[in-house]
Amino acid sequence: MKADIMAANQKFMEAYQKGATTLTSLYTTDARLLPPNSEPVQGASAIGDFWKGVYGMGIKRAKLETMEAEQQGDQVVELGRYTLYGPNDAQIDTGKYMVVWKKENGDWKLHRDIWNTSAPASMAAK
Repeated sequence: MKADIMAANQKFMEAYQKGATTLTSLYTTDARLLPPNSEPVQGASAIGDFWKGVYGMGIKRAKLETMEAEQQGDQVVELGRYTLYGPNDAQIDTGKYMVVWKKENGDWKLHRDIWNTSAPASMAAK
């Protein structure tokens, strides 16, 4: 099961790096994204638009690393670390995330997605 989640994360990383235009298909139809310093984003279509906007702001690549994945019925709770990269592969941020994955049409999809930076508050505010 952890291997399934890691494979799903690989799909996310590849789709994001190609411009984030196909990320909608990786989220459940009633998914919620909980970005830092923002209101929740609800629904796969709105989440896809969110990620396209992030890509357009200059975050060009995301590296996801699964630390834990625990199955609970038809869902998996994943804890991980992320690294974000900008143009010329310059590292922009590192942090941690938690995703609740849910099976939809036979595939593991992101259902609840939250993350935050590991940078000190003074660094994140700059």
